[in-house]
Amino acid sequence: MNTANFPWLTTIILLPIAASLLIPIIPDKEGKTVRWYSLIVGLIDFALIVYAFYTGYDFSNPDLQLVESYPWVPQLDLNWSVGADGLSMPLIILTGFITTLAILAAWPVTFKPKLFYFLILAMYGGQIAVFAVQDMLLFFLVWELELVPIYFLLSIWGGKRRQYAATKFILYTAGGSLFILLSALTMGFYGDTVTFDMRSLALKDFALNFQLAAYAGFLIAYAVKLPIIPLHTWLPDAHGEATAPVHMLLAGILLKMGGYALIRMNAQMLPDAHAYFAPVLVVLGVVNIIYAALTSFAQRNLKRKIAYSSISHMGFVMIGIASFTDLGLSGAVLQMVSHGLIGASLFFLVGATYDRTHTLMLDEMGGVAKRMPKIFAMFTTCSMASLALPGMSGFVAELMVFVGFATSDAYSSTFKVIMVFLMAVGVILTPIYLLSMLREIFYGEENKELVSHQALIDAEPREVFIIACLLIPIIGIGFYPKLLTQMYDATTVQLTARLRDSVPTLALQKDDALKVSLSAPQIGN
Repeated sequence: MNTANFPWLTTIILLPIAASLLIPIIPDKEGKTVRWYSLIVGLIDFALIVYAFYTGYDFSNPDLQLVESYPWVPQLDLNWSVGADGLSMPLIILTGFITTLAILAAWPVTFKPKLFYFLILAMYGGQIAVFAVQDMLLFFLVWELELVPIYFLLSIWGGKRRQYAATKFILYTAGGSLFILLSALTMGFYGDTVTFDMRSLALKDFALNFQLAAYAGFLIAYAVKLPIIPLHTWLPDAHGEATAPVHMLLAGILLKMGGYALIRMNAQMLPDAHAYFAPVLVVLGVVNIIYAALTSFAQRNLKRKIAYSSISHMGFVMIGIASFTDLGLSGAVLQMVSHGLIGASLFFLVGATYDRTHTLMLDEMGGVAKRMPKIFAMFTTCSMASLALPGMSGFVAELMVFVGFATSDAYSSTFKVIMVFLMAVGVILTPIYLLSMLREIFYGEENKELVSHQALIDAEPREVFIIACLLIPIIGIGFYPKLLTQMYDATTVQLTARLRDSVPTLALQKDDALKVSLSAPQIGN
């Protein structure tokens, strides 16, 4: 087989979707067969992802690779166009890895198992498509398609307030998606040629005012998905009602779609507007870090506490994107992958703890470490990763963003000092609420009012295996970040250079705390 010409990305996207269509005809009422079928499909697709990038991807090439383009609506230059570069490739691998583990995490599901695994596999292909497609209208379609499985996974298998959480999720995300469509259409029809190809759009000479309007539209849509405060309230509700495998998909993949799109559409395609919005992103990122950390500290519901922790960590992604340095942008991509792994592990352990204690309220827990030492050890290790302990991937990612922004020449010293100080406060708050959470769950005396201490059995081999699979890359990247950064550095360096070359000069007061000095000759690493 000629691997160079094989349609790898199309196969990787369509395989789980096509496999999901066969689930209804599988003769299996209890779900035992369909779960093995789904796991095998997930493993095969993940193996194809790894093989495709291992054999056909050049890390030193910053441009799109594994490119495929097939005519769809030639009159609009609308094609099935897919490709991968350093921005999308790590997230495609992350999607395959997390989704396969989520299928294994869904092993106990017995209620409507066929529909459950059908939705998981359909979403598998849809999420990979979001990171791979290179046509704006096609991007909008797969972005919308991915919302449907999450809605049903929440509304059917969620908790007591599942209908409210699912409805809020769909309203927020679908409402935000309208801004993607409007911005995409206006960009596609701008000028003398009509095109929705992302590479062609990036070369169009958009007027500055037009860029600013399109950037604002995209930012609203991606602020919902990232999420950015104040458009974040759907996330704690969704996490509060979701099951463990859906948690893993939400935290591990869904939030990364917003960060990826912010880099791909806003920074890469609208670089002049990015210079004007960059200070806003930095401020919003700091607000995310501080506000979400404080809110997480106040939460008594375990799922909502971790959900706000996720919002806080995504603030570093925004700051890295707005840093105008190679190090900062590289840290933003690393933070997305790192948080995908850490968030998935924490939410899986939250689900495992709930299955045993039958409560999410911290006030009703306590002293369970004696009965569940393995879960205690895994929960502690993953929490250490979340609070950016040295030797874990979160530490490297946050340090890169921190240093990348602090050494940026794009901002005034006053602005950088204020923002760096607030970022440091957020870094300090994180261990406070995570360590207090561990204390309330595992330490102290057992709560005699807990539903049934007889059910507090320790982790089973399947659960240990899932956490081990997540911890290996978390620790591996923590000790040797080049394992991941070498995959995308060529792309991020090229993008940072483009941003610096395209930055206009902003005439603002020198003493203004939010003054930005963005003339291209002054910007450096």
